[in-house]
Amino acid sequence: MKRRDFIIILGGTAGAWPLAALTQPHAVPVIGFLSGRAQEESAHLVEAYRSGLKEGDFVEGQNLTIEFRWALGDYSRLPALAADLVTRNVTVISAVGGDLSPLAAKAATATIPIIFNFGGDPVHAGLIASFNRPGGNATGISTSVNLMEPKRLGLLRELAPGVVLIGALINPKFPPAVRQAREIEDAARALRQPIIFAKASTDEELEAAFASLVRDRVGALLVGADPFFDIHRDRIVAFAAQRRLPTIYQFREFALAGGVMSYGQNFAEIYRQNGQYTVKVLKGAKPADLPVQQVEKLELVINLKAAKVQGITISADLLSLADEVIE
Repeated sequence: MKRRDFIIILGGTAGAWPLAALTQPHAVPVIGFLSGRAQEESAHLVEAYRSGLKEGDFVEGQNLTIEFRWALGDYSRLPALAADLVTRNVTVISAVGGDLSPLAAKAATATIPIIFNFGGDPVHAGLIASFNRPGGNATGISTSVNLMEPKRLGLLRELAPGVVLIGALINPKFPPAVRQAREIEDAARALRQPIIFAKASTDEELEAAFASLVRDRVGALLVGADPFFDIHRDRIVAFAAQRRLPTIYQFREFALAGGVMSYGQNFAEIYRQNGQYTVKVLKGAKPADLPVQQVEKLELVINLKAAKVQGITISADLLSLADEVIE
């Protein structure tokens, strides 16, 4: 090849170098971390997620970048946050902090891999084709956290036997709340337990919900599984403690924060698993071929210290069921 021809060819391809470089194996991958929750109260979950990444030799700031997007409990923000991550051409999206995060990510892209935590049925929601063969660009961890309210109601009855009226706190702007309310009502009817709902999706509505629970003189409280309530964990726990109200929550973080009892999965472990699955995609696996993991282990956590302070008696039978007792 003549020198002049070589220079022409070289000049014609030079403009393509930056784009090509981005697709090379040694390019630093970027994770889009999409959550319906808030950064401050999710710090321990993010660390668990980073731990899962580190197990696969991916460390943020060294060979990995993470772009965080937080909806702060305002689920209407999620579509725009997901779209922003797509425009930034992230390598993979980790969609957590409520079912609406994965759904927003799925609506925003059919090509970028999505690793989700999902509390409902991901097949029914259209995220995947099946648990064993997800198909498409999404897979992850199924927790069924939104489907356990009847079990929590039964445990609450054991915590507060003979209570006249139970209150249930739900978020009307959280789509799974429709099913949650229906299942709570069905379970209460079967137990012949009177129940009343308090609804909140904003700070102001949460205060109004507290006031309604006091006005209606509820004897115990079930807090529905919802990321908005996770964000306001300390406020809800403080309200229940002030009113000496036997209460059951969705995650152990509530019990650690002074709540009397929680029943659900260990979400720090679930976030770690999400990090592990993200690593698989970063190393070349396709979401379509990665079976959705189903979390089966549930934990009953009782804060005996908080119960004593609030004058709530925990029966020996209920204590015997606990996976962890905080003393």
